[in-house]
Amino acid sequence: MDWRSAIKGFQSYLKLEKSLSGNSIEAYSRDIEKLFQFADSEGFKRNPENIKLADLRLFIVWAAELGMIPSSQARIMSGIKAFYKYLLMEDMIKSDPSELLESPKIQRKLPDTLSIEEINKLIDAIDLSKPEGGRNKAILEVLYGCGLRVSELTELKLSNLYLDIEFIKVTGKGSKERLVPIGGSAIKALKIWIENIRVHITIKKGEEDLVFLNRRGARLSRVYIFMVIKQLAELTGINKTISPHTFRHSFATHLVEGGADLRAVQEMLGHESITTTEIYTHLDREYLKGTIIQFHPRS
Repeated sequence: MDWRSAIKGFQSYLKLEKSLSGNSIEAYSRDIEKLFQFADSEGFKRNPENIKLADLRLFIVWAAELGMIPSSQARIMSGIKAFYKYLLMEDMIKSDPSELLESPKIQRKLPDTLSIEEINKLIDAIDLSKPEGGRNKAILEVLYGCGLRVSELTELKLSNLYLDIEFIKVTGKGSKERLVPIGGSAIKALKIWIENIRVHITIKKGEEDLVFLNRRGARLSRVYIFMVIKQLAELTGINKTISPHTFRHSFATHLVEGGADLRAVQEMLGHESITTTEIYTHLDREYLKGTIIQFHPRS
């Protein structure tokens, strides 16, 4: 069994049997490609069925030496485990070498979050005299108002907007759909973009149902949205590492700080596991700790 045919079969399995999205399949494929590069290196040369646990441990050391952080290592290991599970299921191997592979310890921490004042500052810095200004304002309002992933935003459809009842339908990871509430500011910005600006764009065939388009009537890329936010951060002098995902983190952080139920936040974010959402509770714990230190008579 050669690597290329094994990877191709794995991709088909992820698509047809696991129903994963294109982005997820691409991520898994990149991880196995890295293992392939390592296994095919000079003086090593191993086919998938010849890989042992010791080889996989060497591969993780190799990845770490390349500067890969523990969270990236853990993600790669998840891909490797899925790959060997597939090979075992298809009877291409007799035993799974990844079964006893341990994940590196990951310290869960949030990236930079924005304060409400900083979010207002970014939105207020948008030049609304330009057609893209109205669109960019709607983008930021929806990112923050609904806590969307950037891929969910670029794929958002007009047919999935239920603004009269203040909900939108979002397609998340693994093509799973969820309903997310949408607030007044985001609704207002969306309506201005859709009713006053988007209607004047000649739309590319096949993109008619997409909410956000560029001036040529085609879908926006994730990189473009990242660049818009980066430019606004520079314009407003916000010296934080921010990206579209920062708005999602800020959405969740502000909800938890305000006392929102963690299960409700999990639903809105589309997290499969509550443990993923629980990273936001550190904010509450820090606040409680500070309160005890400040006010408890014996602290």
